[in-house]
Amino acid sequence: MDTTTPPVLTVSELTSRIKDLLEIRFSSITLEGEISNCKPASTGHLYFVLKDKDATISAVMFKGRMRGLNFTPADGTLVRAKGSISVYAPRGSYQIIVESMELAGTGNILMMLEERKRRLAAEGLFDQDRKRDLPYFPQRVAVVTSPTGAALRDILQIMGRRNPKVSVTVLPCQVQGADAAPAIARMIAIANAYNMADVLIVGRGGGSLEDLLPFSEEVVVRAVAESTIPVVSAVGHEIDWALSDFAADMRAPTPSAAAELVTPLLSEVTQQMEYWRRDFYESISSRLDRMRLLVKSFTPDSLELRFRTIQQPLLARFDTAKELILSAMEDKCKDARHRIENSLRDLEGANPSAILARGYSMVQDKATGKVIRSPADTKPGQILEIRPATGIIQTQVLTTEEQT
Repeated sequence: MDTTTPPVLTVSELTSRIKDLLEIRFSSITLEGEISNCKPASTGHLYFVLKDKDATISAVMFKGRMRGLNFTPADGTLVRAKGSISVYAPRGSYQIIVESMELAGTGNILMMLEERKRRLAAEGLFDQDRKRDLPYFPQRVAVVTSPTGAALRDILQIMGRRNPKVSVTVLPCQVQGADAAPAIARMIAIANAYNMADVLIVGRGGGSLEDLLPFSEEVVVRAVAESTIPVVSAVGHEIDWALSDFAADMRAPTPSAAAELVTPLLSEVTQQMEYWRRDFYESISSRLDRMRLLVKSFTPDSLELRFRTIQQPLLARFDTAKELILSAMEDKCKDARHRIENSLRDLEGANPSAILARGYSMVQDKATGKVIRSPADTKPGQILEIRPATGIIQTQVLTTEEQT
């Protein structure tokens, strides 16, 4: 039986052996995975995580190697990375140092998000005509976010500095993990059910693509789109995005920017109100001055003069109209009188008595009373009556003679 005690190693010795083993064994490898938690450093290096459905590995690509890339690395991008394993002894961790990298297709998360985006857009949830303007001066702002996150602290600090008159209601919920999406949607529904705000900020601070996924869940997107309160989506940093951005009435690049968007500066509002007050006062004063000048001109004498100035043209028009009516009536009377006189003359000329008075007589058959107009109407022996202007003369026809 071997009773030899194994050697005691220090942490450094063990880490050194692991380092030698990994760096020699995996000095040149190619990994396919999805980029996550991509963080460009100020030095130009790129730090990120490569992952698949079961595991993750840290990765770094130094500035000099970045120049060879023909695409911009971003969370959710599926890539093939060539490099070597490196062990960082002070932390006892390992990572892949990427020498080159190329696209390997679309990441699973991005594919899922793009499909969901197309489907929800087809339903009209992202239509521009659904979006509303934010109120100029909201009295109440509700914030749906984590109660312990830096995003809430930034929002409260900025709103308090810009306009302490605006009240803020915090609707706390999880913003990461499997339970986050239902919690976010529930808080949006509560804010609407109780009309808790004039504007609703929904968001969180930055994180990886997976960290921000709750804000792209369908239940959250629909809650944002159905909100009767205008919604500002403030998810992550400026380069981050979520589907709630498209459904919201306005997208803010950061939670801090959302606080600035919904909160007008109190000093600017006060200045604007003072400008309106002065403008309103000057407008009223100007009108009052004009009215005073106008009232001063309305003395009894000036009123009488104004009245006569108005009255005289009307009276002149009335007199002219009267004269025209009288003249027209006189002309019509003359014309009617003339027609009557002519008619009387015509009647007098046609009066049988007048004709007989001028020496004419009317001859009638005594037996029949028929008027004799020619010798043919008589025969010898016929008794006739001759009617001069006065009296009647009876006579007997002796002979008749036609004149040619």
